[in-house]
Amino acid sequence: MPRILYAIQGTGNGHLSRALDIVPLLQQHASRVDVLVSGPPAGIELPFAVKYRCHGMGFIFGKNGGLNFVKTFWQLNSAAFLREVRQLPVETYDLVINDFEPVSAWACQLRQVPCVALSHQSAVLSDYAPRPREDDLIGRAVLRHYAPVTARYGFHFDRYEPGIHTPVIRRQVRELTPRNDGHYTVYLPSFDEETLVRRLRYLSSATRWEVFSKHSTQESEHGNVRVRPVSGAAFTASLARSAGVLCGAGFETPAEALYLGKKLLVIPMKNQYEQACNAAALAKMGVPVVKGLKDRHLTGLDEWLQSGRPVPVSYPDETAAVVGKLLLEQLPGAVR
Repeated sequence: MPRILYAIQGTGNGHLSRALDIVPLLQQHASRVDVLVSGPPAGIELPFAVKYRCHGMGFIFGKNGGLNFVKTFWQLNSAAFLREVRQLPVETYDLVINDFEPVSAWACQLRQVPCVALSHQSAVLSDYAPRPREDDLIGRAVLRHYAPVTARYGFHFDRYEPGIHTPVIRRQVRELTPRNDGHYTVYLPSFDEETLVRRLRYLSSATRWEVFSKHSTQESEHGNVRVRPVSGAAFTASLARSAGVLCGAGFETPAEALYLGKKLLVIPMKNQYEQACNAAALAKMGVPVVKGLKDRHLTGLDEWLQSGRPVPVSYPDETAAVVGKLLLEQLPGAVR
């Protein structure tokens, strides 16, 4: 049986959430699955061992709706990154599977070892996937070259071509029984706590908001706004009990909200091409998109609060089939 390296981008929680289901599936077909995580620490604890923890090239969220480019580039220590690339023994594995992780991707590139993408980003790069009206050549180039691969298996909000599959909805979410307790769950990691509390209270003083903030270390109450540190279990529970979800235009959180039948509104992160593409895809499905939390955006938010409706989707559990297809095509005869 083969040895597999599964490499995960640790920025945000989406990649790690997907790993919760994918790693156990890989372990069924391999003599050994080693896990690599790179980037800043995230809010999800993995229930399996991580063999390699790398600095990598993670992105750092700002507090005004976008990425913090100063801090992001400050922590891009090129000497450390090159050292990690050179030291990672990718040639000792039968297969390297990559979820938008740069250290393993560039280590494979350096040693001419195949590197297979199993990610959302590989689907975003498809010519058939929705794109924003204003193209971003630099953003697209970063997305394409950040973690170069030799083969792609992608997940997106819809099946835009045969190689694109519907989202991985983790088992913990599939087992939930959703209900509506009246509150709205908010996850906008590129805004700080003060901004979110001020704007949400201004938008509605009657609506109960449950805000999960990367910038908060303890729970606090601000009238009708409850702020909580990011926690996987608490966030999932809040999501399941919510009347609706207000979040960035990432992938996993919007996909899980849609799967649970929640009405959804997204605010794409500024200067983030992947989120602009996701927002275009969600808008095509009928999900409302606004650009921020300023006064000029409040009309769209208020309309959603008053009359927004869930967008129906069909997201069957096909993760095992996708993993099986990847292994059969990339390791023919090597897996049972």
